[in-house]
Amino acid sequence: MKFTAYERTLQGTGASRRLRAAAKVPGIVYGAGTPAMVELDHNALFFALKKEAFHSSILEMDIGGKVEKVLLRDYQMHAYKPMVLHIDFQRVDETTRLRKKVPLHFEGEELSPAVKTDKCLVSHVRTDLEIECLAAQLPEFVTIDLSGLTKNQSLHASDLKLPEGIKAVKRGTLNPVIVAVTTPKVEEEVAATVVVAPEKGKGAKPRKEEKQQKGRGG
Repeated sequence: MKFTAYERTLQGTGASRRLRAAAKVPGIVYGAGTPAMVELDHNALFFALKKEAFHSSILEMDIGGKVEKVLLRDYQMHAYKPMVLHIDFQRVDETTRLRKKVPLHFEGEELSPAVKTDKCLVSHVRTDLEIECLAAQLPEFVTIDLSGLTKNQSLHASDLKLPEGIKAVKRGTLNPVIVAVTTPKVEEEVAATVVVAPEKGKGAKPRKEEKQQKGRGG
């Protein structure tokens, strides 16, 4: 994705406030050289942030006629208004090794034995994953094949088959659940309420209250 930024010379709270009043967003670009202060058109940036690729892929920033490859690192939104207050980018090249959260796209779920045969429910516990790779290998998203899921199975981060050169970032011994398969509650409720019917020819035993009334009447 390509976007346009402009050099920003004025700094400070007052200057940033004036920029926002003029529908501009102050930002900074750091890494591989001197940090650069920039400003972006608010509306263009606001709609760009709604696109998945803007968050998880290498971007081309056109600034003063020069194109730099950058990665979105952080942005700040207003507490209750649909307004971007500030944004940070990092310069990257093909040899930059980085860590970045990328979206997970799931496919094949409806073809799995868990869904097709056992009518189970599949929960997407996590919808993104932090990965480590070279900037040149950074994917816009990672596709996870769920066609092999079975009843009561859980898919952990360590079970994911990631593209070559990409690995999931580990946090100590944590191995988070990505997808979980559960049995529908309806089946459990039906199983719990099944009552064995009395055999043919044998009546049900009278209740305690009925016995007491018969005793009094006699």
